[in-house]
Amino acid sequence: MKAWINGHFIEATDAKVGFFDAGFQHGIGLFETMLARGGAVLRLEEHLLRLAASARELRLFDPLQIEPLAEAVQVTLAKNQMKDARVRVTLTAGDMGRPFAGANAAGEKPAPPQPTVAVHVQPPTRYPDELFAKGVGVSIAEGRANPHDPFAGHKTSMYWPRIAAVQRAAELGCAEALWFSITNHLASGSVSNIFLAKDGALRTPFARGEEAAGATRSPVLPGCTRAAVILWAEGTAIPVERANLSIEDVLAADEIFLTNSSWGVMPVVRVERHQVGAGTPGPITRAMREKWLA
Repeated sequence: MKAWINGHFIEATDAKVGFFDAGFQHGIGLFETMLARGGAVLRLEEHLLRLAASARELRLFDPLQIEPLAEAVQVTLAKNQMKDARVRVTLTAGDMGRPFAGANAAGEKPAPPQPTVAVHVQPPTRYPDELFAKGVGVSIAEGRANPHDPFAGHKTSMYWPRIAAVQRAAELGCAEALWFSITNHLASGSVSNIFLAKDGALRTPFARGEEAAGATRSPVLPGCTRAAVILWAEGTAIPVERANLSIEDVLAADEIFLTNSSWGVMPVVRVERHQVGAGTPGPITRAMREKWLA
């Protein structure tokens, strides 16, 4: 297996970044995880546009040229002779200096960092069919998403709290952990977006960039699979509302499902001890799952 790092192919077992790379030292970086099927990367442009927008907004790197990066993704797939794959693109601030590059004693600005850009492919995660046929349970994360955090709603490398929440969920027999905001509004899963179905309509939390004028900024990542589900639903006359949702809305939902680029659409039938609806994947969830599989 070969990884693409800064324009060069390296055996994955030999792939490395410098000790002073800001991604290693400080978690300063962004990433995108995508799925390839039959040699085509699903929603590649949308993923890379989101990556470029975050890099610009968070002042990591601007401009990020998505056309050559998309080519690097395709070439990496071909180099590894893979048609179906899990694809990860990682962008860090690179070597920011020894020590951390702040203003120096003379008051001079440090030289701009040279970013590290990497593309890695591996076989896709195979989820048991039973998860989609029967649905999964979710827990409530102990942490809270902060709408006042300018990094919330971006796919940054600062993922430890999310991973810890998933690990805690697994200890409770759950597949994912739901995050609420500091205002107690539903945000997302640790690694997914969330939809609630009620009376034949879908509801989903506002994502970053969807807020009304003057509203508090959303800490929710605008998921690429989430965007596709919204289009599919609206195209089949299923109303979709973006809203501030509470735990009461979650517990009153007829159906709940999660979306991300790896599993697509995942039915949720249990929120800790609470059964969702009839306790089986509902018709809207199954319809959106079929759209994704198609």
